[in-house]
Amino acid sequence: MTGGLTEAEAAARLRRDGPNVLPTARRRSAVRELAAQMVHFFAVMLWIAGGLAFLAGLPELAIAIFVVILVNGVFAFAQEARAERAAARLRDLLPRRAVVVRDGIEQELDATALVVGDLVVLGPGDRVSADLRTVDANTLAVDTAMLTGESVPSHIDVGGAVAAGSFVVEGDGRAEVTATGTNTRLAGIAQMTTSARRPRGPLAEELDRVVRTIATIALTVGGGFFVIAVLVGMSAADGFLFAIGVTVALVPEGLLPTVTLSLAIGAQRMAARHALVRRLEAVETLGSTTIICTDKTGTLTRNEMTVVEVWMPSGAVSVHGAGYGPDGTVDGSPDALVAARRVAEVAAAASTGAAVEVDGVWVARGDPMEAAIDALTRRVGPPRDPITSDVRRRLPFDARRRRMSVVVGDQLCLKGAADGVLERCRDVPADAPVVLQRLARRGLRVVAVARRDLPPGEDVRASTADELEQELTFLGLVALEDPPREEAAAAIARCRGAGIAVVMVTGDHPDTAAAIAREVGLAQPGSPVLTGDALPDDDEVLAAMLDHDGAVVARVAPEDKLRIAQCLQRRGHVVAMTGDGVNDGPALQAADIGIAMGRSGTDVAREAADLVLLDDDFATIVVAIEHGRATFKNIRRFLTYHLTDNVAELTPFVLWALSGGRLPLALTVLQVLALDIGTDLLPALALGGEPPSPYSLEGPPLRRRLLDRGVLTRVFGVLGPTEAVMEMSAFLVTYLAMGWRPGDTFSQSVLATASGAAFAAVVLSQIANAFACRSTRRNVVQVGWASNRFLLVAVAVEFATLVVFLSVPAISDLLRQAVPSVAGGVVALSAIPALLIVDGIAKAVLRRRAAVGGRGAFDGSPLSSV
Repeated sequence: MTGGLTEAEAAARLRRDGPNVLPTARRRSAVRELAAQMVHFFAVMLWIAGGLAFLAGLPELAIAIFVVILVNGVFAFAQEARAERAAARLRDLLPRRAVVVRDGIEQELDATALVVGDLVVLGPGDRVSADLRTVDANTLAVDTAMLTGESVPSHIDVGGAVAAGSFVVEGDGRAEVTATGTNTRLAGIAQMTTSARRPRGPLAEELDRVVRTIATIALTVGGGFFVIAVLVGMSAADGFLFAIGVTVALVPEGLLPTVTLSLAIGAQRMAARHALVRRLEAVETLGSTTIICTDKTGTLTRNEMTVVEVWMPSGAVSVHGAGYGPDGTVDGSPDALVAARRVAEVAAAASTGAAVEVDGVWVARGDPMEAAIDALTRRVGPPRDPITSDVRRRLPFDARRRRMSVVVGDQLCLKGAADGVLERCRDVPADAPVVLQRLARRGLRVVAVARRDLPPGEDVRASTADELEQELTFLGLVALEDPPREEAAAAIARCRGAGIAVVMVTGDHPDTAAAIAREVGLAQPGSPVLTGDALPDDDEVLAAMLDHDGAVVARVAPEDKLRIAQCLQRRGHVVAMTGDGVNDGPALQAADIGIAMGRSGTDVAREAADLVLLDDDFATIVVAIEHGRATFKNIRRFLTYHLTDNVAELTPFVLWALSGGRLPLALTVLQVLALDIGTDLLPALALGGEPPSPYSLEGPPLRRRLLDRGVLTRVFGVLGPTEAVMEMSAFLVTYLAMGWRPGDTFSQSVLATASGAAFAAVVLSQIANAFACRSTRRNVVQVGWASNRFLLVAVAVEFATLVVFLSVPAISDLLRQAVPSVAGGVVALSAIPALLIVDGIAKAVLRRRAAVGGRGAFDGSPLSSV
């Protein structure tokens, strides 16, 4: 079909099959997306709280609550709007133009007009626009990394398949279109990316549980106080408004912005360490990661092929040097060095890839392996008798021969897979197979190099490859490696110390993958090495096989990565999956944490991911997990802080109810709301920005709840009761100092003074509580006072706010409080040392009791981790 289709045939097929475009992902309405951020469970609870505040005659509070909902909703919408563009990016991988042959004439058409049967002309740099089958190929090499995960280009022979989305690295050829649009493999990947649903993170699930718990408590307490208010003589209307006030006071209005800001701080710190977070919730989910499915090339390795050894019959040389530059050392005998120069030159002649300098940096152009061989020629020095550049014929690599050769002048230069080359050599040394086995066991990629002097007059154009590639003279073996990153082994060791399993999932050869796994310490004794085509069909069996720290899965297809992520999730794991290609999009979307490469990754992978590594380094993942764990602890810190203050805020109402109204209320509803929004928020935000502990990655990821026995023990057994006692003590001491005795009536001025003392006691207790909540094991002296400077600023502002609330008449009159008396003020000030002392004693007792069991914190974490 040298003439291609006719225009009439092409038009008929276009009408039949439709244009060559990928399926368009159905996009959800932006209005609906924004609305969803305003009506989730916690937001609904705040809407109700705001409405109740209006009913209770507190419009200022209602407006403040509504602003909190709107600000958080818009911020969350802006952060996650980009996450739905992954499938749309896939369409950009199809070129807009393609060169085809129709009616015997080459012409450039819009790629959407391609039809099955079209004859496409391919050249270097072309993006493949449909699924093809080659009919002519001249040293054609195609980069399929985005589709297959293979780290080196594939050489395509006549009859070979080329998938849409790949691109031509070198050579040229012609190919027939076999599938277009929705029938291409790329379209199948697009469909998987669209249909893969992102699972809800642990934080979202846990926040829902916390909010449901708090809502239940608030409604129950509010209903109880309505009944009590009616029993003590209030009218039903007044009792209802009073109950609404108590209910709203128990709602932690500051929880949502505090969580959001804590996640944002974590994301900012990760960005400073080359990890870009695309979804705020992913910050905490990282801390819950139990297994990392990591690629090999570029993540655990540098993605740089390097020659490390050259073996010849006359000896061996060791090559030292990283990258593709000329700098490096070669160690060996003089004879071996001369032979190595010849090997390097012959291998380079039988290559098309090269190392080139771009802006002062040496990079690979074409096949990285051939670029490494080109770099070797510069490191070993010039040969004594250089090969001329008179190329008469080039025989490209193919999967059958596993060799590549070139006729230069009167000699044939050849390189290829060792077993495919040695069988064609006539003088192979007896120890060559032994050396080959030794190099292979090290996991090195071994290339054999040979040459042949052609007889005068031989017609190299008419001869077949088999006829030319025979009676070869063996020159040597070239061993190459893709060097592991220096920090990879230490990062994997940190994962093990943190109880996180690491599994390699790669498109590369299993031997290469297993060797790198051993070199970086990923492989464990008994770790399985699997290939994609040998994975069991039963998902439970597959999950059991992969639930093994150090497992290696090679030659995986896109469907394999997606299935692996889903199987491990069903087994209870929080899965982090890395990827960089189009093929990785579905798996990144479905994993709990999708991690894309920022340097080498595709737009599709980056858009589908939750986290983008700006340096493509596995160690950055570990740093991000450390910050994720710190963020989870910070959320627990300010949740403990919030709930502790709620205990003190609720205590006056409980005592009022128990006394049947005879004991006056130490705090009014407005004072409680002033505490929640006016003084409570800044220290909570500061706790949300607490830096990671040096021990964050010690011990396994604890699948904890935000509200567990440890938090409840601190809130209701230690910190909350202490705040409540100091609050009521300041209130009662003020009364007693003024001569009040039980049964006496009290004036409003005395009540305002006593209430001001109680208010001050709660605020000062909050200051101490903020420092106490920084650690669940260490006291404030051990933690230090200045390591969180934001907290120092926050408590200073909180103290200044207390002074304003007590001394500015307009505000103090609204809150029905006054400056405390001397006696009440002294008791209020003593709340700071009292709470810190009680907290220190509780932590010391807990450490002593838990020392034997190794669990020494209120959250059940190891003694050294908090």
